Amino acid sequence: MAQGKPLPGETPAKASPIPNDAQIATTYLEPQGVGGETQQTPREGGAILTSQQGVPIADDQNSLKQGPRGPTLVEDFHFREKIFHFDHERIPERVVHARGYGVHGYFELTDSLADITRADIFQRVGERTPAFVRFSTVAGSKGSSDLARDVRGFAVKLYTREGNWDLVGNNIPVFFIQDAIKFPDLIHAAKPEPDRGFPQAQTAHDNFWDFISLTPESMHMVMWIMSDRAIPRSFRTMEGFGVHTFRLVSDDDKSTFVKFHWKPKQGLQSVVWNEAVKINGADPDFHRRDLWDAINGGDFPEWELGVQLFDQAFADSFEFDVLDATKIIPEEVLPVRTIGRLVLDRLVDNFFAETEQVAFCTQNVVPGIDFTNDPLLQGRNFSYLDTQLKRLGSPNFTHIPINAPKCPIAHFQQDGHMAMVNPVGRVNYEPNSWGPTVGGPRADPARGYSSFASEAEGAKLRIRPESFADHYSQARQFFISQLPVEQKHIADALVFELSKVERPDIRARLVSHLRNIDEALASKVADGLGLATLPDPAQAAMPTKTELAPSDALSIIKNGPSSFKGRKLGILLSDEADASLFDALVKAVDKVGAVYEIVAAKVGGVALSDGTRVAAKQKIDGGPSVLFDAVAIIVSEEGGILLGDDATAQDFVRDAFGHGKFIGLSAGAEPILSKGGIAGNLDEGCVRLESARDAAAFVDTIAALRHWPRELRVDLDAK
Repeated sequence: MAQGKPLPGETPAKASPIPNDAQIATTYLEPQGVGGETQQTPREGGAILTSQQGVPIADDQNSLKQGPRGPTLVEDFHFREKIFHFDHERIPERVVHARGYGVHGYFELTDSLADITRADIFQRVGERTPAFVRFSTVAGSKGSSDLARDVRGFAVKLYTREGNWDLVGNNIPVFFIQDAIKFPDLIHAAKPEPDRGFPQAQTAHDNFWDFISLTPESMHMVMWIMSDRAIPRSFRTMEGFGVHTFRLVSDDDKSTFVKFHWKPKQGLQSVVWNEAVKINGADPDFHRRDLWDAINGGDFPEWELGVQLFDQAFADSFEFDVLDATKIIPEEVLPVRTIGRLVLDRLVDNFFAETEQVAFCTQNVVPGIDFTNDPLLQGRNFSYLDTQLKRLGSPNFTHIPINAPKCPIAHFQQDGHMAMVNPVGRVNYEPNSWGPTVGGPRADPARGYSSFASEAEGAKLRIRPESFADHYSQARQFFISQLPVEQKHIADALVFELSKVERPDIRARLVSHLRNIDEALASKVADGLGLATLPDPAQAAMPTKTELAPSDALSIIKNGPSSFKGRKLGILLSDEADASLFDALVKAVDKVGAVYEIVAAKVGGVALSDGTRVAAKQKIDGGPSVLFDAVAIIVSEEGGILLGDDATAQDFVRDAFGHGKFIGLSAGAEPILSKGGIAGNLDEGCVRLESARDAAAFVDTIAALRHWPRELRVDLDAK
């Protein structure tokens, strides 16, 4: 739909039909002739929603905009009060994204965009710009675990020559909601339930799924968070997305729409759910430890910055609204152009001073980068600055070194709590007549920031356009883009989450939405929950488009690594283990740029067959196989018998097998396999290591990371 262009039937606003009494009526603008109430009315005897001042609220689903696709208006006191109160709910940790880990690095431009934007960072190929990146979870507190099923924040602060640019993104390219006014409700529903204070960092509870099942716009995001995207193996192996559509603006004030993508050079990789649960028990700091170890070891993670660039004509012709944050533009439709690389190469000096005090704001942009009327982005632009004031206690949070620009700054702002620097001299206002030396800085119309002159028109309305009303088509496209084992994981995740929901009507309501996405998925989830009958499909504001083609870019497995580089092999050793086999395996791991850790009965280590003493990194009780990308069991005959009687050694092989990992096996490993119950089930993912000659081939094999066919044999849910 055209930016700022009136839509058919723009006068009096009509609502989409309400599917049922349980589903909230989000107001959409529809063609003339479609009737329906604009809002639910309070049920008999129910309270009317009011502001904190007691003012009755007519619409709690949509922020006030100029026209159905226009910008959010500052006068929207209800939205401002709601988001203001939400931003100030917690001190001192962040309300969302509380658990984070930050590192330093740089961005290097590899392809100039000088022809389409005046942004200085995109002008000179080869130039490096300092960067700080904070990865995070969303729902959990600072003390929660790294491997929660959750969206991951991927926030990048770029210290450009013309000020700080914050690209505040996630590892998922869409979001749950279309309008920022619903963000407090989303997070309230996802957080621990207020009367009991649990569950922590989990969405497997009634409140979350009640909200989601009443918010059809979230169904695309549901597919993503129930996929393995929500349990990445490492910060280093996940994508990042700017989520929203932004603008790039050229020197001649021409606008080009842009979506930003960070693509990991390490390839995509996630864990399976059972593995995530056990990693959280064995090492709740798994992701931050992984990043710490990689950078300390000189294995600097790297991402390519890609952009999807398009004009107004493409926006008008694309079958979904580019202002809708619950939609993507598939890469097959609009390829991603690589323009730079992000390298993370330096750890923080102090966690609190940098990672905890860093302040990201979506409105931090530089000349040549501008916003669109995406209502979620518009609300974030208001919310983030307000949040920093509460968290960091002062409007002077930019004086904190991690937040300070690395370019010259000059303004008349002064004083306030924690002011570290104040303007020098007599003049603290403008305009003034004191001249260029004493009078201080002046605005520069040529070099200064100017917003793109987009047009907006229409009545002030709390409403969403009809073009936002398709909630199921891209959810279906994401699901059919997954390989069968990935589809199984989505179904398994939905069954697990909904099995923790106590109210049967909430479970059934969610399944009714799944029927608009994929009937087989809905049936599998219903069967897993033991529903006696399938509920009717939820009534949809728009029918599901079944003609959308699968997108290979949406599959993790199809975008995995090409080698074992940057991964970790766990080697279970015993006394008298074959020294030549161990040495060959270590050399093969080193050659591909991977790492290994020794696991043994005692952390003091073992004596190999040639008498060499090898220290262990992990005692078997504290080094389960979930910590590794693949495992090798190199034990002597006597060592295999000894470890075969150890329950944790049995768990080591049983979990590795159950999680589809590749397992290297020396001759002495048979007793451990037998006691672990997998001796009779060995497959192509279980590789015999009979001599040193087998080591290199094994390391080549484990580049695939998983032997996925095994899961379809050993999991009851796959039967």
